[in-house]
Amino acid sequence: MRLDQLPTPQVLVDRPRLLNNLGRAQAFAAAAGARLRPHAKTHKSPVIARWQIERGAAGICCAKLGEAEVFAEAGVDDIRLPYPVNPSNAARLMALMDRASMSIIVDHPRVARGWSDAMARAGRTLDVLVKVDVGFHRCGIDPDAPGALDFVRAVASMPGLRFRGLLSHAGHGYHAASEDELASIAAKELEILTTLAARAKAAGVEVAELSVGATPTLRFSAKLRGLTELRPGNCAYFDRTQVSLGAAAVADCALTVLATVVSKPAPDRIILDSGSKTLTNDQARGIHKAPGFGAILTSDLSAVDDSLLIERLSEEHAVVRVTGSTTLEPGDRVRILPNHSCVVSNLVDTVRLVEDDRVVDTLTVAARGKIQ
Repeated sequence: MRLDQLPTPQVLVDRPRLLNNLGRAQAFAAAAGARLRPHAKTHKSPVIARWQIERGAAGICCAKLGEAEVFAEAGVDDIRLPYPVNPSNAARLMALMDRASMSIIVDHPRVARGWSDAMARAGRTLDVLVKVDVGFHRCGIDPDAPGALDFVRAVASMPGLRFRGLLSHAGHGYHAASEDELASIAAKELEILTTLAARAKAAGVEVAELSVGATPTLRFSAKLRGLTELRPGNCAYFDRTQVSLGAAAVADCALTVLATVVSKPAPDRIILDSGSKTLTNDQARGIHKAPGFGAILTSDLSAVDDSLLIERLSEEHAVVRVTGSTTLEPGDRVRILPNHSCVVSNLVDTVRLVEDDRVVDTLTVAARGKIQ
């Protein structure tokens, strides 16, 4: 099937770009002497997860238990949840432990104790890592707080839990203003983890793993030593935010949205059929300015057409402001680079795997909507 035979809007994934991205992420991990454990929330596809594992990934990360259940059912046997899962979900997690090696994070005494009690009652042992706040200020223990080491020691001593190490997410890298700042964030993340790990080891606690995960800092973390695991997610597809952060070029971005011009009310305004149900309302972040709700690409898909700005979305419409002139008329098609590819994946049931102007496969977004 050719692309011009597809109804629109349609989410497309360029297979050569995707496979190149998977190989590059694995190469970064090899350079760091670390395991790669990509976050599957970007693609939500067991097929792509299998491609990542075939290239050397140790396993995957999932955001929620629902995602993990999909991937375990598909045969993925090593899954980490770098998310604060509540012990009320113990029955679901133990069912997953029957099918795959599972690990989670903890960052609160009550939650850690709840998991310990649940596992001890069941005669099970759950691998856990302590989540450390390295500057994003979302989840994680404060490494400088007086009780940080005490918390690590307490988790390591709890029955039913096997303490594996420390885990972090440098999400504040998405707000970096320069390459130097991104490099500094990656270096500081390593420093925080290794300092806390050294304190724990001095107190008699074995710290086997130091796990980090964020696509913007990946290329800098890969140059450091001491990490045992890298957990990027967005690097499978990339998106406009990653381009703005210098993590990728437009030519690296595998996921785009195919849209049709459905109206041209004025010479300086055209309307596309890809609204917020396809592109999302996410704004791009990054070192370089990236206005609008995605970027319309040039015909060869190698650059952004700066004369077209997607300035407004409603559910089914994208309102595009034309600066200068355009030859686009109703019926013409464009490819859009979304601001955030992970969210776009979660908006559709399938993506079309493409090469040049041909559809080569259709992949089910099997973990779509698994938010529980």
